[in-house]
Amino acid sequence: MTGAFDMRAIKTVACMAALAGLAACGNSSADEGGGGPLAILAQTATQAVTARRAEAPAPARSPEEAAAEALRVNPGPLIQAGFESLGRNQIMAMTGQNGSMRTYMTPSQEALILRDGMLVGTRGLGSDLSVAEPGTEALIRSGQAGSGTRVMRYFGGDGLERPLQFACTTAPGPNPGVIVESCQGHGTSFQNNYLVQGGQIPVSRQWIGPGLGYVTVQTLRP
Repeated sequence: MTGAFDMRAIKTVACMAALAGLAACGNSSADEGGGGPLAILAQTATQAVTARRAEAPAPARSPEEAAAEALRVNPGPLIQAGFESLGRNQIMAMTGQNGSMRTYMTPSQEALILRDGMLVGTRGLGSDLSVAEPGTEALIRSGQAGSGTRVMRYFGGDGLERPLQFACTTAPGPNPGVIVESCQGHGTSFQNNYLVQGGQIPVSRQWIGPGLGYVTVQTLRP
């Protein structure tokens, strides 16, 4: 079963680009003892750097190739995140879970916090989202049209948390299973796209904030 899912995950990495294109038209630790997902990812990265120094430069790996390698070396839950403003894709391993909340992190300790696929926070990226409070979440997961309020909280340079409130609507997208959340407020507007399957969100394009812009998230292994 695991091998079959891994193949499906690799094949559906292309959904990330498709979704991005659509938008344009108690904590438990999983990394104790040095043998967890971060240690595996870090070890793989170190080996790759060593190999590159010893050999001629190799062509950059495609997202599909990166996903396949991550699935091969890491048995735990994984996501692939594409940060549009940063111009890069990251493989991120789950390092902690508290109920439905999961923290996914890179070896350099850049983190996304997801609740069953919905972005609720970031860490270590700069201009971080402290916490998101989406009043439209139930509508999105049930695939229904409606309206609600989304509150996004950010830390300022003075260390104080400042909430931004947005008025949002939800509606089915042009493709089956896709729900579009359109929000506006404070002189800006953004649109989140979610592929919803049984209330879960395996693929999405979500707005982090004015500093980081959009991230596209693909579940490689749940």
